[in-house]
Amino acid sequence: MPFELFVALRYLKAKRKGLFAVITTSIGISGVAVGVTALLTTLSVMNGFQTDIQKKIIGAQSHLTIYGQMDEKEARELKQILAGYKEVAASSPFLLGQAILSYRGRSIGVILKGLDPQQEPQVNELHKSVIQGRWELGKNDLILGKELAKNLNIGLGAQLLLISPQEIATPLGTYPKMQKFKVTGMLHTGYYEFDNTMAYTSLSSAHAFLGHDSASGLQVKLQNLYQAPKVSREIQQKVGWKYTVRTFSQMNQTLFAALKLEKIVMFIILTLIVLVAALNIASNLILLSTEKVRDMGVLRALGATPRTISKIFWWEGSLIGICGIGLGLGLGLLLCWIIAKYPIVELPGDIYYLTRVPVSVQVDDILWICLGSFGLCLLATLYPVLRTSRIPPAESIRYG
Repeated sequence: MPFELFVALRYLKAKRKGLFAVITTSIGISGVAVGVTALLTTLSVMNGFQTDIQKKIIGAQSHLTIYGQMDEKEARELKQILAGYKEVAASSPFLLGQAILSYRGRSIGVILKGLDPQQEPQVNELHKSVIQGRWELGKNDLILGKELAKNLNIGLGAQLLLISPQEIATPLGTYPKMQKFKVTGMLHTGYYEFDNTMAYTSLSSAHAFLGHDSASGLQVKLQNLYQAPKVSREIQQKVGWKYTVRTFSQMNQTLFAALKLEKIVMFIILTLIVLVAALNIASNLILLSTEKVRDMGVLRALGATPRTISKIFWWEGSLIGICGIGLGLGLGLLLCWIIAKYPIVELPGDIYYLTRVPVSVQVDDILWICLGSFGLCLLATLYPVLRTSRIPPAESIRYG
């Protein structure tokens, strides 16, 4: 064991000035532990929300989306290009358009999505979100999001009217195109934007209603979700300017950017707790250096260098920080496990898309918390180290 570490441990174990020094040391360790616990728990909960939202989005969309008008021949050629990428697992065509949904005198704007019911399950999990009715889509069949149906009080089997913004010419003039659809299913993805604005029908029905012979693009599923940015760049270079390739994160850039910014801000705010604890460590070391002036002078007289004295206090601050960080990590992991396993915090299901607080502990966060907290603890020891190492030995013995 290094000499400096031995002395630092002796000082930590020694009962100095009654219980006061023990209490100040305990406060320093407890402060670091509380800060680390708060950081780990908060970031893990935010990671859980972000992961859950990501699953909801991917469940209703796809890893990659290639936008661009394409007929059947162009779609087949594009699929052949995608087949050359080992990262691509499946693809499916889709058609997007805007419409006005009218039911019993009430109207609302919706995004109509035409899809292939057989190919769609290969690129996302939208079919698993059906809560009423069936996934199959026949001619002029419609599947609505739960929130959309709730807002208009639409039930299964309801006959409603879709109005296209595109007009058709008749001998009596131009009129908006209208067509009746039957509600055969309702789904709940858990993501409000989809459940409140999307209506799904078959590709053939969407073609007939919107008056398009081509698709709006292809949805692509990858073998590895996290390869999406790399694969999207490669595909974009391959297909050129005719098509636009976007990842799921790019299509929801505002949401993910807000979640990332919120996580960074919370990290900075909660780090202040650790900073306060580090100041307690600094005050404790200053108290120790005042009490041990004579000891430092004796060590200097026996041949200890200022570097040796500095190391003693570095070890002192480091040991307090390590104990606090270790205790905080243990408490944080325990708290995360309790929150994830038991319904301590329940969310109202009619407001949020989940009833329990999600928790996701990430190794990167643990490393950043440990490094940041330990760095603050070391920074807190800087002044006591400089102050003690610069005291002359004679003065230390004389006035200590």
